[in-house]
Amino acid sequence: MQWAEVVDNPYFENLPFKIELNRYGKIEMTPASNKRGRLLSLIGTLLERKLKEGEVIIECSVQTTEDVKVADVAWCSKAFIKQYGYETPYTHAPEICIEVVSPSNSKEEMSNKVQLYFQAGAEEVWIVWKNGIIDYYNKIGKIENSSYGVNVKL
Repeated sequence: MQWAEVVDNPYFENLPFKIELNRYGKIEMTPASNKRGRLLSLIGTLLERKLKEGEVIIECSVQTTEDVKVADVAWCSKAFIKQYGYETPYTHAPEICIEVVSPSNSKEEMSNKVQLYFQAGAEEVWIVWKNGIIDYYNKIGKIENSSYGVNVKL
C-alpha cells in the first residue's frame, strides 16, 4: 500500500492503533493505551512550552527509506513548517522525532527507527523507554541531553 491509501481509507479512521507501513508496503499496527497517550501529550506540551519557535505534531508521518514511519511526537521549527507545511507524509523529517517504546517494540526496531529518521533529515531522535529512561541521539550518536535545551523528566 501507499501512505495516501492508508490515510484515505475509511476502514482505518477510528482504529485504536498507531499505523505505519513497513518496507514492503504492509501495515503494522501498535495498540494504543491511555497511559501512552497521556505521555505523548505531556512530552508535546513540554516541547511547545520550551521551544516557542515551532510546533509539535503528535503521530507525525515521515517518508523513510523503509516506507512511512510515524514519530509519536515531533517538533518542527517555524522554518520547517514554512517549507513543508503539513504534507502527509513529510518527505523530510522534522528536527526532533520522538518514539515512545511500546511493549511490542524491540531494541533493534528502535535502533532502526533512529537511523531512518536521521536518513530522512532529523536533527535529533529521542527514544522513551518503558522504565522512563530517555535516550537522546544526534547524527553522531547517543548524547547526554538534547541540544535544544529540553530535558524530559518522567
